[in-house]
Amino acid sequence: MSQESFLKNRRQVAVLLTSVFIISICSILYELLISTVASYFQGSSVLHFSLVIGLFLSAMGVGSFLSRFLKRNLLDWFIRMEIALSVFGGASTFILYYAFSLTPYFYGIAFLLIMILGIIIGVEIPVLTRIMRQHENLREAISDVLSFDYLGALIASFLFPLVLLPWLGTMRTAFIIGLLNLCIAVLNIFYFKKYLKQFTASLIVSGIVFVFLLGGFLYSFKINSFFEQFLYRDEVMYSKQTNYQKVVITRWNQDTRMYINGNLQFSTRDEYRYHEAITHIPAALTMNLENVLVLGGGDGLVARELLYYPIKKIEVVDLDPDITILAKTHPVFKNINKEAFLNSKVKIYNQDAYKFIENASDLYDLIIIDLPDPNDTALGKLYTKEFYGMLKKRMSVGGILVTQSASPYFAPEVFWCIHHTLEEPFDAVVPYSVYMPTFGQWGFNMAFQTPLKTENEAAFQQEILKQLDSKLFNNKISYRYLNREMLPGIFKFDQDMKERSTQINQLTNQVIIDYYSKGWDNWR
Repeated sequence: MSQESFLKNRRQVAVLLTSVFIISICSILYELLISTVASYFQGSSVLHFSLVIGLFLSAMGVGSFLSRFLKRNLLDWFIRMEIALSVFGGASTFILYYAFSLTPYFYGIAFLLIMILGIIIGVEIPVLTRIMRQHENLREAISDVLSFDYLGALIASFLFPLVLLPWLGTMRTAFIIGLLNLCIAVLNIFYFKKYLKQFTASLIVSGIVFVFLLGGFLYSFKINSFFEQFLYRDEVMYSKQTNYQKVVITRWNQDTRMYINGNLQFSTRDEYRYHEAITHIPAALTMNLENVLVLGGGDGLVARELLYYPIKKIEVVDLDPDITILAKTHPVFKNINKEAFLNSKVKIYNQDAYKFIENASDLYDLIIIDLPDPNDTALGKLYTKEFYGMLKKRMSVGGILVTQSASPYFAPEVFWCIHHTLEEPFDAVVPYSVYMPTFGQWGFNMAFQTPLKTENEAAFQQEILKQLDSKLFNNKISYRYLNREMLPGIFKFDQDMKERSTQINQLTNQVIIDYYSKGWDNWR
């Protein structure tokens, strides 16, 4: 019997529409998966999601064009495409990890992978539509195929961030999606076996692919660990994909490091330089240090420094509960942060910082922003004029806000963009920086709710130094980094870090993300 006339009943049509539905889910999942992995390795999630989706759609267009050259044995061709999709899609994360860890050709390999997947998916949908025409007219066939296609896309968009990524991680998710594609191929092989030209061959190939994908799924943790050793060089002692990010803890000798989405967050070699600078300098200048708000700081290291002071309440707002639980319970973290999160003065809120401030009613004497760099819109909004304006309303008289501001050497536009953005709601903003061996020169910006009364900026800085000299070192705190001799230098900027003109970062433009991408791309 000819394939061109095999559709006889609605049950056969239902099998094909189910295939369309599953293919749609898998295709969107592959796009999201590749975008996520590329963002982990190369940063700038907006850029990579845009590029991957654009390339995917273009490749699907190419596939749709090529489908016109398939004129006979359409069902056999559909099954071949589905098996090929399960192979390349299931191995997609493996391929990307390999490309980034062991070759200098990440973007070239990622581009080729996207084109292969997109072309295969682009061929399948027109082929299925043409098969469906045997039972329905063209209008109904297109309507049914596209309806199930779009419904699958909706389900995939919820399934990936809420279930697959947090529960399975990127490597296992890829193999699971590949197995799902293979199941569709096998379903069609058995259901339409009478009409296939290559039933036995298709079944044998499917069996081989099943063994490959199942093996990849079962050993995905070992595969992931293997590549992470190349990515991070040191021993990986903890690795988890949370609901929000990929967290990796490494250790070599006496050095413990935490990475989020591939970006180094701290090293125990020199983290004290950063945390003493972001904490003790503004704390010494605050008029009445009782209530403190920490945005970010889920590792507990800022809280550790704050607990040297007779503070009544420290509120830590960090989006990811997995980070704060790790800081509270993991023996290595408890040793590093001196069990800061077990102190009764510290209260943890696992919320989005922007939403927390929108709903906050308390006033704070000191606000410390210890957030990751603004490399996407979710973080970029926490470096905007609007957000800083909201924070100013939550500060008590004489209160101070300090924020980490990236590197004034490696990403000067980012640093000075934060400085100029803070100057919109605040009358006085003071920049400073410290040197860290693992990060290089790192910067901070300190904003005053009630600026000191001085004649000019130079006099203002001198007054700050005077107050720091009298308050910072006349207490019982034993600093590992701060001292009187180095203090004036942290407020001075060399010629290659001098202030430069930037736009103000706002919710409507988020120029800081572009500054960040361009700044760090020069040093990759």
